[in-house]
Amino acid sequence: MMGRWRVGLAVSMLSLSFVGSVRATLGEGGPTWTIAVNSNGDEVRADEALTLREAIAIVNGNLRVEELSPAERSQLRQLPEIEVSRIEFALDPQATTIGLTASLPPLQAPVAIDGTTQPGFDPEEGTPRAVVTLTPAPETEILRGLVVMAPDVSIRGLSVYGFTSTHQRTASPPAADILILGGESAAIVDRVTLEEGQWRREVTDAVEDVPIPNNVTIAENWLGLLPDGTFPERRSAFGVWVFEGTNVTVEDNAIAAHDGSAVITSVRADNLQVNNNQIFENGFRGMPDALRLEGYIDNTAVFDNEIYNNAGAGIFLFNPSGAVAIADNIVRSNGRRLQRAAIYLMGSGHQVRNNEITDQPGPGVVVAADPPGDRIAIEDNRFANLAGLSIDLNTTSNDRVKHFQIGDGPNPPRNSGNRRKDTGNRAIEAPQFLAREFYQLGDALTVDGLAEPGGTVEIYRVNESGMAHGPLSEPVATVATDGSGRFSIELDSLEPGTTISAIVTHPDYGTSEPARNATVRSRSDAE
Repeated sequence: MMGRWRVGLAVSMLSLSFVGSVRATLGEGGPTWTIAVNSNGDEVRADEALTLREAIAIVNGNLRVEELSPAERSQLRQLPEIEVSRIEFALDPQATTIGLTASLPPLQAPVAIDGTTQPGFDPEEGTPRAVVTLTPAPETEILRGLVVMAPDVSIRGLSVYGFTSTHQRTASPPAADILILGGESAAIVDRVTLEEGQWRREVTDAVEDVPIPNNVTIAENWLGLLPDGTFPERRSAFGVWVFEGTNVTVEDNAIAAHDGSAVITSVRADNLQVNNNQIFENGFRGMPDALRLEGYIDNTAVFDNEIYNNAGAGIFLFNPSGAVAIADNIVRSNGRRLQRAAIYLMGSGHQVRNNEITDQPGPGVVVAADPPGDRIAIEDNRFANLAGLSIDLNTTSNDRVKHFQIGDGPNPPRNSGNRRKDTGNRAIEAPQFLAREFYQLGDALTVDGLAEPGGTVEIYRVNESGMAHGPLSEPVATVATDGSGRFSIELDSLEPGTTISAIVTHPDYGTSEPARNATVRSRSDAE
C-alpha cells in the first residue's frame, strides 16, 4: 500500500477537490485500457480484485498500473492509443451491487463504462434490465452517481439510484444519477464538503481549461430504478443533468422515480438527443416536469419516447436559446401532482410533430407569450382526453401563474397589429370554416374556409364531444390557403355525423389554435 491513497469512510472526508487533477489529466494522451471490474467493493487497495473506483482512477491517470497487485493487473489489457478506454464488469453474480462510501472521482478522460458486459445481462429482453447497480452504501449520503467531465464518454447498462442530498435552507450543489458538466461550470463541484450537516463550497477561480464534454452517450441504463424494476426507498434527486455539455445522447433508458425531473439541462446542451426512453413517475417531490430543458439547447431532438405518469408537464422548455424538435413521442397521463400542459413551450422555431398527447389535466401544447414564442410548428399530432385546448397560444394579458402552467383558452379574433406582439406564435388566428355544417353530395364533401394567407391548413377528425374547439383527434388532410386566405378541399373519408376541426401553420408565425368545430351532414339531413 506504499504510495497509495485510500477512500476514507468518514463523511468529513468527502472532499471533491479535483479540478486541478482534471487540468493535469485531460490532454495528456496516456495509455488506454480495457479494465474488468471484478469486485463490488469501494476501496483503492492492492489486493486480489479490482473495484470501479480503481478502474476510474486508472483511466483518469491518477493510479499507476505499477501500483496494482499482480491479480489486479491481470484484469487490464492495454489498447491501441487510438481507442477509448473501456471499463467492463465481471462481478460475482451474487454481488453485483456497488455500494459507494464516498463520491466517485469524475470521469476525466474518454471512457466507455459498459454494464452490458456483466454476465446475466440479456440484450434480447424487451427492455433490457441492468444487472450492475451503483448506489450509496447504507447510511451514506452522496450527491452524484457519475460525473462526466470529458469528451467521448459512454455509460451503458447500469442501475443507478439513491443519489440526492438532505433538503436544507441553502440548496446543495446539483444532485443526479449522472451529471455532465465542464468549462466554467466545472467549479460547481470543486471543493464541496459536508461539514456539521451543512454542504459547504469553497469559491474558486473560474475553470477555463476544462473542456465542455462532447459526444457523451447515456444508454440502456435503469436510472432511479432497482434492477428488478421496483422503486427504491431512497430516491435520486434527478436522472440525467446536462449542466454543460454538447452532443449528448440519452437513449434506450428507463428513467423513473426521481424526486425531480428525469432529464434536465442548465447552461448548455446543444445537439442533445433524447430518444427511445421510458420516462415515468418523476417529479413528485421536486421539479415536477419529466423533461425540463433550458439554456442553450439548439438542435435538440426529443423523439420516440414514452413519457407518462409524471408529476407535471411531460416536456417543459423554459426560456431556452435555440430550437427543439419534439416528434413521435407518446406523452400521456402526466400532471399527476400539478395541473400542467402536456408540453409547454417558450422560445422560437420549435417543431412538434406526430406525437400522441393524451389524458392530461390541462391543454396539450401551450406556446408562451412572455417571453414571446413564435414560428413554432405543431402539426400531425393526435390529442385525446384533455382539460383544455389541443394547442393553446398564450397572451400577455393573461399573466397569472396558472396561465404560465396551463394556458389561457381560446383567443379572441385578432383586431390589431399589436396583437402580433402579445400572443404566442404572433397571434396567428385559428381557421374559420365557412359553415358550421357541411353536406355531402353523393360521396363528395367539400370543406372550405378562411385562414392565414400563405399558410397550410390541416383538417382533423374530432372523436370526442363536449368541446367547441377540438380536440384534434386524428389528422385527415392538408390544403394550402390562397393569397386571400381562402381554402377549399374535397374529402371522401368522412362519414355523416363526423365532427371536424382545423389548424393552420405559417412559416413566419407557426401554428394556430384549433378552429371552432363543424359537423359533416348527409344530404338527407337537409331534406
